[in-house]
Amino acid sequence: MRCQKRQLTLQSSVGSIQIETDYGQGAKGGDWICPQREVWGIGAHQKITPALQDRLCFTATRTGSYRGAAEVAGKWGCGVEDSTVHALVQRVGQKAVEQREQRLKDIPQERRPERPPSELGVLLVDGWQVRHRGPGWGAKKTPQNRVEWHEMKMGVYYQMEQAVVKENGRAELAEKVVVSTLADPVELGRRLHWQAMRAGLGRARNLEMLGDGAPWIWHLKEDRWASAVEVLDFYHGSEHLWELGRILKGAAESKVWVEPLLHQLRHGDEQKALNKIAGLSVPKGSRGQTVRREQNYFAGQEHRMKYQKIAARGWPIGSGAVESACLQRQGRCKRPKTILDRPRPRASLRFGGSKA
Repeated sequence: MRCQKRQLTLQSSVGSIQIETDYGQGAKGGDWICPQREVWGIGAHQKITPALQDRLCFTATRTGSYRGAAEVAGKWGCGVEDSTVHALVQRVGQKAVEQREQRLKDIPQERRPERPPSELGVLLVDGWQVRHRGPGWGAKKTPQNRVEWHEMKMGVYYQMEQAVVKENGRAELAEKVVVSTLADPVELGRRLHWQAMRAGLGRARNLEMLGDGAPWIWHLKEDRWASAVEVLDFYHGSEHLWELGRILKGAAESKVWVEPLLHQLRHGDEQKALNKIAGLSVPKGSRGQTVRREQNYFAGQEHRMKYQKIAARGWPIGSGAVESACLQRQGRCKRPKTILDRPRPRASLRFGGSKA
C-alpha cells in the first residue's frame, strides 16, 4: 500500500484550518483515501468540519430561510453562501433518510411493553402545501418553475390514556407520535404504522381514525387499519355546512339556518340533518353547483358522522392534534422569524363533545 502526507484544508467554526494527514492507496492501485476523513465522516470533496456542519444545520432549523441562516452564520464569523447551507442541509437530510429507511426494515419493538393495553388508539391524518425550490430557482430567464408546491402529508398517533385535561380545562396529549412525508399516502401509512407500533398500536383494543374527508385518507385507512372506526372531523363537517348556509341564505341569515342542523349532527339526530341537506332545492348557476357539491360531500361522509355515539364512548370527534402539528410545521416553513417567535395558537381537541 502506498502512503503519503498531504495538507487537508477545512473550514471550521474558528476559520480556515490546515491539517497534515495521511493519504493511502490500495496495493492494487485503488483510489486514494484519507483515513482521517472517514473517521470524521467527511466526504471526499467536503470542506467543512463536522462541528461546523452541525452548527450550520442547527442555524438553518432556527431561521426562516437558507439566506437567513447564511446571514446569521456570518455574524458568528462563518462567511458562507446560502447555496452552501442549502447543499449541506440536503446532504445531511439524505443521510437521515438512508438511516430511516434502514430502520424501517426492522420489526418495530414497542417502547413501553410493560404498560397495559390501551383501550383506544387514535390515528389522525392531514396534509398541507409546502414551498420548494424548483428547477429554475435562481435563474434570470428560464421556462422552468422557480418555485414548486408539494403536499406534505402528516400523521399522528396517540393512545386515549395519553389525553389529559389540565386544570384550565384544556386537553393536552402527554405523548404522541408525529410523522410527515412528501411521498404518497402509502409511504405515510408505512412510516406512521411503524412508529405507532412502537407506541403500542399493536395491543390497542380499539382503533379510531379521524380525517377531514379527503378520499386518500380513507383509502389509506382501508389499506393499513381496516378495523379502525372512521370519523369525520366535526369542525371540517361544520365548515361545509356553513358554506352551504352562506350559499342558500346569505352571510347575514346563515346562522339561523346552520346552527339547528349543527345541533342535530352533534346530538344524535344526524339523519334528520342529512335528509334535509339531501332534499334541498338546487338553484341554477354557480350557486347550484356549490349546493350539489356539498350534498355529495355529506352523502359520502354520512357513515362517519355518528358523533353522539362516538362521544358517548369518550372517544374524540375532532382532529385537533394533527391540525396543531400541521400548523407548527407550516409556521416553520412559511412564516417569517418574527412571527415564529410569537406564542402559537393551540388547536382544539374534542373529547366527548367538549371543546378543550
